[in-house]
Amino acid sequence: MTQRLILFDIDGTLLMSNGIGREAKRRAMIEFFGTTGDIDNHVFGGKTDWRILADLLESEGKTVDDIGESISEYQDVMARHMDTVKGDFTVEPIPYAMDLITTLRDRDDVVLGLVTGNCEKTAHIKLEQAGFDPDWFVVGAFGNESADRDDLARFAVERARNLDETPFTGEKVVVIGDTNADIQAARAVDATSVAVTTGYVHRDKLISCDPDYLLADLSTFVDLILV
Repeated sequence: MTQRLILFDIDGTLLMSNGIGREAKRRAMIEFFGTTGDIDNHVFGGKTDWRILADLLESEGKTVDDIGESISEYQDVMARHMDTVKGDFTVEPIPYAMDLITTLRDRDDVVLGLVTGNCEKTAHIKLEQAGFDPDWFVVGAFGNESADRDDLARFAVERARNLDETPFTGEKVVVIGDTNADIQAARAVDATSVAVTTGYVHRDKLISCDPDYLLADLSTFVDLILV
């Protein structure tokens, strides 16, 4: 049986976090770095947490490498703050996302994974808040592992290959996301790119990035892609 590796972005693709990530990041940055930079006006979509921190703290003299040296400790602080504030935010699955994951979990020909800019611990908190079990996604790559989202796609594919020795390449890999960065990450691993308009990037911008598929939502994913 030919298996497909399906890698999901989280925010704007599986769920809407409705500000919990920004607030947790604000509190964590104040505690850990003593400043947040221009966090209120910063666009998070498509970026890794590592990259977001580097961008926000560039004016403070922090480099990408500096952030890398402290990202593990910072992740713990941010997860603690997200746990603290999660009762104040409604994190909800995007329509049809839970239906799709449920359908895919019942299939023997797919492996589910994550490629997300969220740090691993906060990604799991968001998923659980929205009703997803992080264990449903058997491989993943997260925003505390690289500043470059393309690297995360490469990590996830390699982990899936090591998981069951399946040579996931090309058309056997699908990357689903709501930003141009997700489309680029798919190209980085020669995967099929599926863009959805359920998130933070306008449809026209997604079209300009020329994904293999552009979906209004995830309700048609199985019929269009897994044929």
